[in-house]
Amino acid sequence: MADIDIAANLEAVRRRIDLAAERSARDPAGVDLLVVTKTWPPGVIAQVVEAGHGLLGENKLQEAEAKIPELPTSMQWHFIGHLQRNKVRKALGLFDVIHSVDSLRLARHLDRIAGEMGKSPEIYLQVNAEEEQTKGGFGLNGLGEVIREVLSLEQIHLAGLMSIPPAVDQPEDARDSFRRLRELRDGLEKEFEISLPGLSMGMSHDFEVAIEEGATIVRVGSSIFGPRKSARATSS
Repeated sequence: MADIDIAANLEAVRRRIDLAAERSARDPAGVDLLVVTKTWPPGVIAQVVEAGHGLLGENKLQEAEAKIPELPTSMQWHFIGHLQRNKVRKALGLFDVIHSVDSLRLARHLDRIAGEMGKSPEIYLQVNAEEEQTKGGFGLNGLGEVIREVLSLEQIHLAGLMSIPPAVDQPEDARDSFRRLRELRDGLEKEFEISLPGLSMGMSHDFEVAIEEGATIVRVGSSIFGPRKSARATSS
């Protein structure tokens, strides 16, 4: 880590976000940077906090349980990994926002447990528009009925949609996937006469293209911390 300037990397990513927003005639303030801390220990993450950034994301609940108590309570944490129903109570105790709600069963369970805990979390519905077998999420068929039921739940608040595009060699190759998610969101807003502002899409490899296609929050880790380590004391 000695040769990686996290503060400088963070500033560089912010500048790239601003430029991507400007290219698409968007206000850069409308795009949030979620710094993904997967595999990195609190001492490294603290450098992001010291640089003035307070929006952090984690993929693994076990890692989060070890890290979050070691960092300032002013941080806002988002959970972006697969969430098992039996881990919902722990997740709601640690995270303000859940990006990866991939089934109605999970949404209903989140709502019930949030009610018991006095929580009102924001959620994103994970959409698997390409219906890739290796990824979770809602397909396009029946999504309208899913939205209808989620909107009826009392404790959870639907912020928007989230996606993980197919793996591509070039960022430009992900553009169609990002555009489809935006168009899907726009259609749902018209159909249900609701505001569904959030689009959680884009990572280190392709976040600029995602912003050009409407992303409101991008999930970036390796562009800030450097290549991810496969094994660390905090990993599960």
